[in-house]
Amino acid sequence: MAMTRQQTGAPAQATAWLVLWSISICHMINDVMQSMLSSIYPLLQAEFSLDYTQIGLLTAGFQITASLLQPVVGSVTDRHPQPRSLPLGMASTFVGVILLATAHQYSMLLAGAMLIGIGSAVFHPESSRVARIASGGRFGTAQSLFQLGGNFGQSLGPLLAAFVVVPLGRPSVAWFAVAAALGAAVLWRVGDWAEGQ
Repeated sequence: MAMTRQQTGAPAQATAWLVLWSISICHMINDVMQSMLSSIYPLLQAEFSLDYTQIGLLTAGFQITASLLQPVVGSVTDRHPQPRSLPLGMASTFVGVILLATAHQYSMLLAGAMLIGIGSAVFHPESSRVARIASGGRFGTAQSLFQLGGNFGQSLGPLLAAFVVVPLGRPSVAWFAVAAALGAAVLWRVGDWAEGQ
C-alpha cells in the first residue's frame, strides 16, 4: 500500500501562492485577448468590409490554432515539460494583438487571430501543469484559482472592447499588447520557478 507524505514523515511541499496568483493573472490576460477578438468583429467588419465568410474564417483560424493545437502541446509537455514555453506563448499573443491593431489587409487580421490562438494553445496546458506543481497538494484550490483568472478574463474582454476599442478605434487594440508583454515577463519568472522544481 502506498504511503502518503504525512505517513512517512516527509515534508509536504508548501503551496506556492505567488506562483498560483501569477498564473491566474496571466490566464486572465490570455483570455481577455481571446474574448476581445470576437467582441471587435463588428468594428473589423465595418472597417474592412468583411463578409460573413471572412468573419467565419477569422473565428476558424483562431479556434483551430487555440483548440486543435492545445492537446498536441499538452501531450508534448507531459512527456517533456517546457515551463520556458509559457512566455513564448504570451509573446505569440503579443505579436497577434499588434497585428490586429496595425493590420492594413485581411490576411494580417487572420494572421493576428491565429497567433493569439497559438499563444492560447501554448499557454493553457503548461500553465495548468505548473499550477498543479505549485498547488502543494491543494489541487482543487489551485485549479479554481487558475480558472478564476480565465473566467474573469473572458468577461473582461468584451467590456474593454466596448469602453476602449470602440470609442478609440482599432489602433487602441495595441494597448492590450502592453498587458501581454507584462504577462510574458511574469511567465518568465514562473518558468524560472518551475524549472527549479
